[in-house]
Amino acid sequence: MRWKLGRPDIDRYRRRFDVPPRPGPGLSVTFLGVSTLLIDDGSVAVMTDGFFSRYPLRRLLLGRVRPSAALVDAALARAGVDRLAAVLPVHTHFDHALDAALVAGRTGALLVGGESAANIGRGHGLAEDRIRVVTPGRPDTYGPFTVTHLVSEHCPPDRFPGPITEPVVPPVRVGAYRCGEAWSILVRHATGRTALLQGSAGFVPGRLRGHRADVVYLGVGQLGVQPEAYIRAYWDETVRAVGARRVVLIHWDDFFRPLDRPLRALPYLGDDLDASMRILEGLAAADAVPLHFPVVWRREDPWHGLPPGGAAPDS
Repeated sequence: MRWKLGRPDIDRYRRRFDVPPRPGPGLSVTFLGVSTLLIDDGSVAVMTDGFFSRYPLRRLLLGRVRPSAALVDAALARAGVDRLAAVLPVHTHFDHALDAALVAGRTGALLVGGESAANIGRGHGLAEDRIRVVTPGRPDTYGPFTVTHLVSEHCPPDRFPGPITEPVVPPVRVGAYRCGEAWSILVRHATGRTALLQGSAGFVPGRLRGHRADVVYLGVGQLGVQPEAYIRAYWDETVRAVGARRVVLIHWDDFFRPLDRPLRALPYLGDDLDASMRILEGLAAADAVPLHFPVVWRREDPWHGLPPGGAAPDS
């Protein structure tokens, strides 16, 4: 790829910020930046990542990081969150898991993931009974939610690969938040609504075959620096594999920018959203799958208008 200055203009895709809103009670998903998603039915809620301490790049490169209680509390208050059943990091890089244990502590949630996530929880001081290390492929229940973790991969390049083998006690260098276990997370609600939460644009070939999800929240961070063949394989191994009927794109926003400012795309230096969209828009059109961006802070109903059940995925 040739280096370009600046960043993609997110306004180019303004018409795609049209996930149906959820104005009243009922099952909803709220996008809170990067791949943090609040999934709430009004009685029980779970959250991926819970990342709100968005440090400037200079601070990350030159200093140490720790969760910001002020930023976490402000974000939870704005999203109307006081209780969660589970916090589910999609992997343990800082832009996913930096605040996960603090969010779990603030909301009474379990911190759920692999041993790397558990070590972030231990470093924060969470008790062992507030940490759940999952068994890949085995469903866990949180009230009306059934959550299944399937082993996935991080999108290349992984700048901080490997597991976290010791408790992480902030403040630490950003590299202490190694990738750890990467997950494809399947969520089923008692209403029958289903979703695949794919926080990183990586995949394990064939891993999702035989599973289904009405909606995919599809991570696209670093996807734009991949060859076209990779992007097409990624779509095939996620969206097509689960028979999805709607796709919502996540992990496209600049996570070095505070969340109380308008979201913008990652700079070309690290990604090229325009390159991703040129291919994803064609794939979505060919499969007749609506392709959206979520509106930050807004309760949305990605299942609205989808018939119950849906087609089974290819085997």
